[in-house]
Amino acid sequence: MRYLETRKARIEIIPMIDIMLFLLVFFAMLTLRMIPSSGHVTKLPTSSTAVAIPHPKLLVEINPDGSLQVENHTLTPAQLTELLHQRDSSKTAVTIAGSDTSSLQQVMTVIDAIKAGGATEVGLATRTAAGK
Repeated sequence: MRYLETRKARIEIIPMIDIMLFLLVFFAMLTLRMIPSSGHVTKLPTSSTAVAIPHPKLLVEINPDGSLQVENHTLTPAQLTELLHQRDSSKTAVTIAGSDTSSLQQVMTVIDAIKAGGATEVGLATRTAAGK
């Protein structure tokens, strides 16, 4: 009598494969989002102590001519300060990505504008020295 026989439990693997494929696609898309939002190619300076940081809430790029690029808009330091005042800048993490030809004065001008806007988390984007 087949109806009275106990059947062995089986672990179905197909749904697990589907979930793992979904997670793979999700994390691949999340990783691609880590590329700076403006899409500009910036030659970052190198550092032997560079570490990976979370995706910035606001990315400020210093162009070789000294202009600032924020969210695909060219701004002055005063306009950057005003932009930070409009946001909740105390919770905004700002990352500065300067080209390798940017001067220290340009970087300090941007940092002063960010501090005047009220942001407290400021990071500098670099490449590792081995990434050359």
